[in-house]
Amino acid sequence: MLQKDQTVFVLVDVQGKLAQIVNNSGRLHDNLEKLIKGLQVLDIPILWLEQYPDGLGPTTESLSALLKGQEPIAKMTFSAAGNIEFMKQLEDTGRKQVLIAGIETHICVYMTTADLLEQGYEVEVVEDAVTSRTEENKRIGLEKMKNLGAAVTCVETALYELIGEAGTDEFKKVLKIIK
Repeated sequence: MLQKDQTVFVLVDVQGKLAQIVNNSGRLHDNLEKLIKGLQVLDIPILWLEQYPDGLGPTTESLSALLKGQEPIAKMTFSAAGNIEFMKQLEDTGRKQVLIAGIETHICVYMTTADLLEQGYEVEVVEDAVTSRTEENKRIGLEKMKNLGAAVTCVETALYELIGEAGTDEFKKVLKIIK
């Protein structure tokens, strides 16, 4: 189960035209916005990735606007674990549970997850906040990650696990975001 003091969120490559043409793009963006807002209420660190931004373009405006004051980590490797700056920032959090979402499920999300699992991180993939250009590629990516030992979750489950109990100020704030 996700623990508030052990979790870090990794947002993977929701950029440019690709972010608009992936399968269920609107649902992906809605769920990522809810997730990011909820994680911010809970003070969960967010590591924000962009794959080759000069070629693919910047992160979708609706998401980058939520991350004001933060800079994306540019990468060329499909796995973020191959990026020195990402690994430094991840290690600096001191956290061992990685919640991961973004695009594409079967490439950058999968490869990052595989490498982080190999390095001893516990990884949970947010199934309703990842996608690929095709549903089949998403399914294959999720299957491969599960077979490696990643857990699969959804936006609401992840947020409620991190909150832990009803009635708190955090619960009330997150409930407004989710509903």
